[in-house]
Amino acid sequence: MIKNTVLLIAFPILVCSILLESCTTSTTSNIAIVVEIPETFTKLCASCHGEDLKGNIAQSLLDGSWQFGPEEDDIMRSIKFGYPHHGMPAWGAVLADAEIDSLVSFLLHEEERLGISKPPIPATLETQDYSVKVEVVAEGLDVPWSIDFIGPNRVLITERSGRLRIIENGALLADSVLGIPQVRAFGQGGLLDVAVDPDYDREPWIYLAFSHGHGKVMEKDEEIVPAMTSIVRGKLVGNTWSNQEILFEAPHETYKTARWHFGSRIVFDPEGYLYFSIGDRGTSEDAQDISKPNGKIHRIYRDGRIPKTNPFYGRPGAVKSIYSYGHRNPQGLAVHPETGQVWETEHGPLGGDELNLIRPGLNYGWPVISYGINYNGDIITDLTHKEGMEQPISFWKPSIATCGLDFYSGNVFPKWKNRLLVGALKMEELQLLDIEKDRMMYRQTILKNAGRVRDVATGPDGAIYVVLNRPGKVLRLSQQPDM
Repeated sequence: MIKNTVLLIAFPILVCSILLESCTTSTTSNIAIVVEIPETFTKLCASCHGEDLKGNIAQSLLDGSWQFGPEEDDIMRSIKFGYPHHGMPAWGAVLADAEIDSLVSFLLHEEERLGISKPPIPATLETQDYSVKVEVVAEGLDVPWSIDFIGPNRVLITERSGRLRIIENGALLADSVLGIPQVRAFGQGGLLDVAVDPDYDREPWIYLAFSHGHGKVMEKDEEIVPAMTSIVRGKLVGNTWSNQEILFEAPHETYKTARWHFGSRIVFDPEGYLYFSIGDRGTSEDAQDISKPNGKIHRIYRDGRIPKTNPFYGRPGAVKSIYSYGHRNPQGLAVHPETGQVWETEHGPLGGDELNLIRPGLNYGWPVISYGINYNGDIITDLTHKEGMEQPISFWKPSIATCGLDFYSGNVFPKWKNRLLVGALKMEELQLLDIEKDRMMYRQTILKNAGRVRDVATGPDGAIYVVLNRPGKVLRLSQQPDM
């Protein structure tokens, strides 16, 4: 049990303030404030984060920003497992889980008590190359998941709950698109990716990835609908989804009741192929089984036909659409605008998010090899390398929770041409990676703590569009004009 040190502090403060926080009024008074600081914090944390929690050689814990993720579980893991390469030691061998929980509760309670919240999204960002203007182009969205563009004045956004929204001439329309397929919206599932056909003027198709439910099973006295990622395409007629075609629907016996790891990104290459991702759906061993659709990158034609040149097309028992396998939860897919290469980011467990160059028929290792451990600290595998399994081009440790991927292809930021934009959910950031052939040369963070970055895309206007969760907003990044 954590003992508390009780500090009685008497000092002049502003009447409308709480614990040294400033206010605009000039009225002051002498107020005694009792602050109960856990002895654990005083012994282990205060030397770095300051006795008043406002920072010393490490960051403040009272500024609304969390370097390694703002959720309760994120803070708990930061304390338990640490981030040694970032100067944060691991305290799991010193503190019991109950002590860590109490410490996290104390920190979050202090934030709430002092009315501290996330800082507002900045109007400008300073990067190594540019001063960037930040605009909010849509807000009040319900877990927006993906963004794509029908020309310069019409934008499509999916909401995970099952709505397809439209921004038209800069305004978010109140009504969502009618008639889209029913989705199994539970856990990480729902309406996920949206992609506009590259030849939309000639072939006005729109593609959707979503969690499709089928049947019912009983688990722990609860009736659950199993689900798997499905791909369809359709056309917009006014505000109505029409002419739907099912491009991929997995055998129903492969559907899973797990609430996570749907993958669900869609991209096109210059040769006319469509690639989509499916996560392992919580059954990691399936990622190594080419008779199962989950844990894979798939390749089909845009009309749903399966190329006979796919690596496992003629293999008895194999899912013919599989292009690569051994993936955990690929939520980032992008095609290099010059080489046509397919790149992928996938969530690792606790550590080990990966950046991969996807090649036909290759095995990317999950769960046999990994740079991460389980969320509870258990070892998943002792191996990071194995013959016949691909190494990532780069990996993130600690995990940033990679999500959303795009090669910048506009003219607004010419120095960033063909650089890779990587979104991060947990770390709430947007990274810019310099990729040379099959190497990651360096990376910089260009947006931090605005929200969980779910998707990122280059718009027809050359600006960068960033889809955020918590808050549900879409940002537009452009060059800040010289003053």
